Amino acid sequence: MTQPTQYGFYVDTTKCTGCKACHVSCKDRQADLIRGNQNPMNGGVPSLKGVTWRRVYEYGGGSCTMNPATKVFENNVFAYYMSIGCNHCSEPVCVKACPTGAMHKRREDGLVHVAEDLCIGCESCARACPYDAPQIDRERKVMTKCDGCYERLAAGKKPTCVESCPLRALDFDRMDVLEEKYGKGDGHIAPLPSEGITSPNLIIKANRNGQPAGSGAGKVLNPSEV
Repeated sequence: MTQPTQYGFYVDTTKCTGCKACHVSCKDRQADLIRGNQNPMNGGVPSLKGVTWRRVYEYGGGSCTMNPATKVFENNVFAYYMSIGCNHCSEPVCVKACPTGAMHKRREDGLVHVAEDLCIGCESCARACPYDAPQIDRERKVMTKCDGCYERLAAGKKPTCVESCPLRALDFDRMDVLEEKYGKGDGHIAPLPSEGITSPNLIIKANRNGQPAGSGAGKVLNPSEV
């Protein structure tokens, strides 16, 4: 039996500088999409504040202390960036949590989408997702999320976040193609949760300072609020 096609992301955290070009380009596309689907009740453009499909987190921690014997300061301070959106998981808990079937996984490409005509805005998917991928548009009262730039994919292009990255820290393709190029990766690192929750389609090259997924060794220093 032929396996369904599955697309996913690759993130090289050794290259990411936290510039947020991916975050901003995603916001631009998001605004264009929603402007093309205005709320007929007020004829206006829905508020996008706080709705961020791709986010860039700075994760850091450690401490600096003086060695009393040598009077030399020693430290184990670390910091690195993590760009994250929807991982279009193989076992998406958002789909399982949705009571109406609005949140669904497309067989043709494995992308997780929202059928807005079925969405009741209950936010069950958002509460279930450990990656904060589904986010509600409060003016239209529907859930929104990264859709893998499916219209660009159909035109043979990469998602806008990938093409906007100046360091080429992101890639997007069929998972078999990504694995052939990059291997299986290093697994999840903090601030991401364990991969075992949703089987995400995400390959990560870990920063040398990368802390284990779920680690409490550091904290998110700059949550994206745009």
